[in-house]
Amino acid sequence: MAIRLGLGLPQMTQYDIGRDIPDVARAAEELGYESLWVFERVIFPTPATQGLYGIPDLPWPDAYRSVADPLVSLTLAAAATERARLGTSVLVAPLHVPFQLARSLATLDAASGGRVLAGIGTGWSLDEYAAAAVAPFEQRGRVLDETLDVFAAVWGPDPVAYEGELTTIAPSEVGPKPARPIPVYLAAAGPRALRRVVDRADGWMPVAQGADQLAKGWSGLQELAAERGRERGIEVCVRVNARYSPKPFEGGDRPPFAGSAAQIVEDLAAHAHEGIGEFLLDLQGSARDAEELKDVAAQVYGLARAAGL
Repeated sequence: MAIRLGLGLPQMTQYDIGRDIPDVARAAEELGYESLWVFERVIFPTPATQGLYGIPDLPWPDAYRSVADPLVSLTLAAAATERARLGTSVLVAPLHVPFQLARSLATLDAASGGRVLAGIGTGWSLDEYAAAAVAPFEQRGRVLDETLDVFAAVWGPDPVAYEGELTTIAPSEVGPKPARPIPVYLAAAGPRALRRVVDRADGWMPVAQGADQLAKGWSGLQELAAERGRERGIEVCVRVNARYSPKPFEGGDRPPFAGSAAQIVEDLAAHAHEGIGEFLLDLQGSARDAEELKDVAAQVYGLARAAGL
């Protein structure tokens, strides 16, 4: 069976979101992409309290100056498509009120006929946490755990009841319910976060930073699952932040997923270990507009399938 391929939707500052998101979503589904994805950035601090990903002095990319809301973007894609799954990679859960986030995802799943996949994480931006004013950064793990609890309660049978640190739900009817159980994937790297994947999630969403690193991480997660007695499998969707160039990258120090469409596909093949079920290809950052994004997405998809992926 061919590996599943998903495409990141155009949310960044260079796109006309009302026109381009539905357009790219339709084109991607017609090409054969099996899933469509959105990410979350809520502000572009000037100056930022910290560098990109929390790395000192690493600048935030200019394309982050305006990033469309992920759930609004996914709703636009849902209305323009029929089959493709609709994923978040990722929603920063502690930037949201857990109950409201659970209801939004449930409504979108019901409206789309059961196509939502909830990829969530804790993020890294102190400025975004301060702007959201839901909880301090230091409480991010506890907020994520409560969000998972609230998902289970709100998406489950009525009457819904829950009491946590942020959320109190009196016994209530809460609808609409999802069309089916919404799969929850977690972005995780550290030991505690990986235990949460094993104990509480349907899947894992690592970032592709090298084939050997991915293989090691996946092997370690499988070992952890065995240690903790998990019997059901863990789905894996690898997030690929590609930097496309119309000309091949020359030299021996090419970063993973940087270069031509053919080079991106070479890296996909290298990362396609047994157990990896899906790749999310985010090509939007290096495209000038939606037309180029659709063209590059078509090239990569065609080459990947021709290569047997």
